[in-house]
Amino acid sequence: MKVNVIGRQMNVWNEMKETIDAKIAKLDKYFGDDCSATVTLSSKHNQKCLEITINSSGIIFRSEVEDETFRNALDRAIYSIERQIRKNKTRLQRQLRKGAFDNGIIETNEDIEEEPEFVIREKTFALKPMSTEEAIMQMNLLGHEFFVYKNDKSGDVCVVYKRRDGAYGLINTEE
Repeated sequence: MKVNVIGRQMNVWNEMKETIDAKIAKLDKYFGDDCSATVTLSSKHNQKCLEITINSSGIIFRSEVEDETFRNALDRAIYSIERQIRKNKTRLQRQLRKGAFDNGIIETNEDIEEEPEFVIREKTFALKPMSTEEAIMQMNLLGHEFFVYKNDKSGDVCVVYKRRDGAYGLINTEE
């Protein structure tokens, strides 16, 4: 697995890079050679924040953890990703590395129920042309975390969403 370590507004020392590589290498048993991992380290409000994103054959596993130290955050993030894999074991067997679940590689002391098939609630609505500001206002009025709309200037389908930091994001589509 290719591991990319990024420090946001900080330098990552070599010892930490080696620790991250060693811990991420434990996940190699689940993924093929085409897998890549990005680990981002940052410090927010006297808390250490570690984010791991693993991309394997189009499947993305992500964990973001805040803790007092980067080592603790790394352990918790690795555990979180292993838990995601265990919870979705049957769905992932076809897409992860062959033999990833053979011979009891996944060992756990806890009982983890596999999630039932997804319950999908469908909703159909007409896309109304509006500005981004109108879409944000509509999203806030509905109390939703995101809102899909048609941009009145470009005619493209767009999505506005509320970010964790309270700001707003915009996703534009391309054809």
